Formats: sequence, structure tokens, C-alpha cells
Amino acid sequence: MKSAKIILLSVVMLLPFMAFRSVSKTVIRDDFKKFYDQYGVEGSFIMYDQKNDRYTIYNQEQMNTPFTPASTFKIGNSLVALETGVVKDENVVFKWDGEKRPLDVWNKDTDMKDAFKNSTVWYYQELARRIGEDRMKKWLKKARYGNADITGGIDAFWLSGNLRITPREQIDFLRRLHDNQLPFSERSMNIVKEIMIVSDTLNTVTRAKPGAGKQGQQYVGWYV
Repeated sequence: MKSAKIILLSVVMLLPFMAFRSVSKTVIRDDFKKFYDQYGVEGSFIMYDQKNDRYTIYNQEQMNTPFTPASTFKIGNSLVALETGVVKDENVVFKWDGEKRPLDVWNKDTDMKDAFKNSTVWYYQELARRIGEDRMKKWLKKARYGNADITGGIDAFWLSGNLRITPREQIDFLRRLHDNQLPFSERSMNIVKEIMIVSDTLNTVTRAKPGAGKQGQQYVGWYV
């Protein structure tokens, strides 16, 4: 593990409601390197401010590098599951299969809302199996989610398979979700935006999803 490269990707947005503009301003923050060096990781930071149509970027070269999405794909998986009717809403409970897993919160019956919050892998693997390869591939292509490559197993393609997404594509996907411009119903998108909430204080709502996985000899971490 000591020889493995660790990539930390931060994708953040500041998003008041307004239409997209054609040309964005960019601010490069090379001084952010010290924060990555402090923890011995490589990585990048991208913040998009929609009000001012401005990107703030550290390590611009990595913006178009594809990485495994790991658990950040729970955003896309949730949208497809809702749109295909695999679950009718975020409160549908799947029964735990009794297999002990590393986190106690995974070892119980759970619904999609809590599975998203707790990053319960088995729940989302079951969602993907119920969606099936044909529907999953169709919707990922339609939504332009990364390379939309689901090879590697219907219940593993975002973990150990070939699905890849770049930091820029993550921003694009989240911007379109925010503005209801993805090819899903408004209801599906609103449910997912609701379960993404991690804080709601002082008139500020933060929606996010972390993700961690391995890609070759790299450990990849996301916070989107």
C-alpha cells in the first residue's frame, strides 16, 4: 500500500439559480498544493461559481483525466433506479442478506435514503442488478455520464470495472442535475437532490457525495 499513488479529487460548486453562459472565467490556485502535500497525496480541486460563471482550479491538468467514480456513482445509480421504477421513491427498503460487512450501518435492512447517506454498497449493487445492463447502459449514455462503460459486471462496473469520469465531467453532470437539465423526470431529480443534502443551516444547503476506490495501483478519493 505504501507504493500506491493516492489521488484526491475535490469537485465543489456554488450554485444560485441562473442559466449557463457560454464562456467561463478561470482562476488558477497553485497555492492549494500545500494542502495536498500536507497529507502526501496528489489531486485536484475544482470549484464552479455559477453566479459569476467562474471556475477556481488547482491542478488544471487533471480536469480531463478519467477516474473511477466509486461511490459518487450513487448519484447516477439513484437517478436511473427511480426513473426505471426499480424503486418508487427513496423510502423503499431492501432486506439485508445477513452477510456481515465492515460497517455496522450496512448490516441491516435499509432504504435508499439511508443507503446513500451511509454509502451502503450492497444496496446499490442490488439496485444495479434490478436495473439490468441494457437499461443502465441506455440511461448512462443518455445522461452523458463519463464514458458510460458498464463492463466489469453490472454490480461492480463503478467500483472495479471500466466506468470512468473526469473532474470536469463531474461538474457538468452536477450542473445539469442542479438545473434539471438531465434526461430524467423532475421528480427523480428532486428526490436525488433531497437525499444528497449533508447540511442545511443558515440559509445554505450543501449537497454532496464522497467516494473512494482503487484504480490500478492508485487509490482514488472524491468529494463532489
